[in-house]
Amino acid sequence: MRTLNVTISEIEYNKFGIKNDQLTFTDFIDIVGEELTPQNLNRCIELADKYGLSKMTMDEITDEVKAVRRNAKSSDN
Repeated sequence: MRTLNVTISEIEYNKFGIKNDQLTFTDFIDIVGEELTPQNLNRCIELADKYGLSKMTMDEITDEVKAVRRNAKSSDN
């Protein structure tokens, strides 16, 4: 097994609610993911609004997905 040292500020340490100076990599990824997931979701929402995708109905989205799948299948042949 390998050891990876990561240095973070006291503010980040407290912000992420880290309670232990030694974490497994999985625990580290979970902690970072909890911070990044909402940020990524907000960015997706901003982009959907910007490009008009947020106004699509579920039926329109379903039709788009079906069209992409059809095109992917036809390009495989």
